[in-house]
Amino acid sequence: MMETNLPLVHIRTPTYKRPVALRRCLESLQAQTATHWVCDVFDDCPDGSGAAVVAALDDPRVRYHQNRPQRFASKNIDQCFSKDNPHDAAYFFVLEDDNFVLPTFISDNIAICEKNGVNLVFRNQLVELDSGTERARLSPIGILEDKLAGGLYTADVFRLCLMADIGVSNGGLFWSRDAATDLEIHLECSATLQEYLRTFAICEPIYVAMEPLAVWAENGTGTLRDFGANVGYYKRELSLKRSIGILQRKAWSLAKPEDRQKYLTHPVFCYPPQTRASGLVKSHTQFRVGKALPLAEVVRLMLRGTLIRLLGKAEPAVSPFIHTRLG
Repeated sequence: MMETNLPLVHIRTPTYKRPVALRRCLESLQAQTATHWVCDVFDDCPDGSGAAVVAALDDPRVRYHQNRPQRFASKNIDQCFSKDNPHDAAYFFVLEDDNFVLPTFISDNIAICEKNGVNLVFRNQLVELDSGTERARLSPIGILEDKLAGGLYTADVFRLCLMADIGVSNGGLFWSRDAATDLEIHLECSATLQEYLRTFAICEPIYVAMEPLAVWAENGTGTLRDFGANVGYYKRELSLKRSIGILQRKAWSLAKPEDRQKYLTHPVFCYPPQTRASGLVKSHTQFRVGKALPLAEVVRLMLRGTLIRLLGKAEPAVSPFIHTRLG
């Protein structure tokens, strides 16, 4: 059933040379039960390959913009999290060109915001395995099933996701114009690090919605158009891990003592205790993890963390980002 009386939702779609995927992405918006939306497509292709897709849809709700100059992956995605509100919309989300949403994504997220009085929703996502191939198929469960319990999280507790995992993913976020959190990073960094930074940026209650109504395409190697992509793989990985460790230790320090004390058994997290403990040890946040890890594994992770801290150089954005958000 179509719902025409809901508030206006503004979708931002970054795209780059994937016309077939872009069309599917935009058609998933046209299939929404909530019809009051507008989508701005930001095309990073120098040839403007997305223009023909938007023109063929012939939907006045979809507006095309070609990036000039080219922004590359991380900057193109980051601009889509801007607090700018040119359409006077009530809600927002980012839908990357290779992803798509299920028909009640918009209406169900609005309902959660209104029912729970929150301005941030993190929605569970299915994974499209072997995306872009004849073997493409959806995962049987969402990516959050073994990570988080559904419901309302305080910002300090939610940030502790960083100890075990990336936290939020771009396609799972849905927010209100009244959100206090600025989800745009504003600093040059890799697209992967951006998601860790967005998790850290959250400064208000966030609702984790477990019904998977969005689909994330598993094809990360297909879009290596990123800041630092000309750097060697191992150097890039060390830089990322060094940066994550800094965020982990800072997130830990911001949490309340009682949440730190029960982190390894905290009921809002579904990560295995070993995964939680590994993050604590490898980041040099805390070495005493009880029986969650055998001593030999604790020593191994400590040494690995030491190597990351010695050999890895944090991305330049990390320090000013933390300073700005905590300042």
